[in-house]
Amino acid sequence: MTGKPLVGITGRRVQLSLIAGTDDRYATACVDAFVAAFATRVAKAGGVPVHLPYDADPLDACEWLSGVVITGGQDVHPARWGGDTSVVRDVDPRLDPHAHDPERDEYEFTLARAAIDRGLPVLGVCRGMQLLNVALGGTLIADLPPGPVPHLSPLAAPTDGDAEHRVSFEPDSRAARIFGDSVVTNSWHHQAVDRCGAGLVVTGRTPDGVAEAVEVPGAPILGVQWHPEWMERDDPAMAWIVDESRKRQEIEYVH
Repeated sequence: MTGKPLVGITGRRVQLSLIAGTDDRYATACVDAFVAAFATRVAKAGGVPVHLPYDADPLDACEWLSGVVITGGQDVHPARWGGDTSVVRDVDPRLDPHAHDPERDEYEFTLARAAIDRGLPVLGVCRGMQLLNVALGGTLIADLPPGPVPHLSPLAAPTDGDAEHRVSFEPDSRAARIFGDSVVTNSWHHQAVDRCGAGLVVTGRTPDGVAEAVEVPGAPILGVQWHPEWMERDDPAMAWIVDESRKRQEIEYVH
């Protein structure tokens, strides 16, 4: 045995001033922030979570990692996918948690491409699913219109979601093998996948047609629009990325 697989998890960089109660002497210093629930779920599934700051060169990191999780957060900059750049505010992303963050975009784009080129398993979550699509040349819906399915749930995390937010999966797809025919999930997003990037296909949708799961047939690449790390139950997406990372680790060990 070669030990547990290392699973890289992306985050973001913010100033300490965003954290209530920070000593003013350190307010302008930066901190790398990661959603702890990802590390908890990866560890529970049998992997070793590895937080990836922007300083962890993606090519070097992928030499050691057995899998990658691209996490949620603010919108991908519209310049990346041909969207309307007039909506972009000139705000420092380290001071505003909702501002576009070109540095994070660049890091995660490079990481996604490096992981895919190396054959590593990749799980994209919410923003991460959208970024994965754009990294492969796809486009996004800039703002979902109001409809019968709640995509911006008022429920606080963690939650298994609203009953109306049921995702149905394409038969014989990887998503269907992981999640079953359909599943109710949480949802906190206002953008969505529009045109799919190269090799990517939509294999899960809500009743209003919004893409909720994407994958690359024949490759260990999966995107989910919900937040598996914040589901009250154990979401099999987290077990999937660890299992696939373990398989990748075994292949590397053999060679």
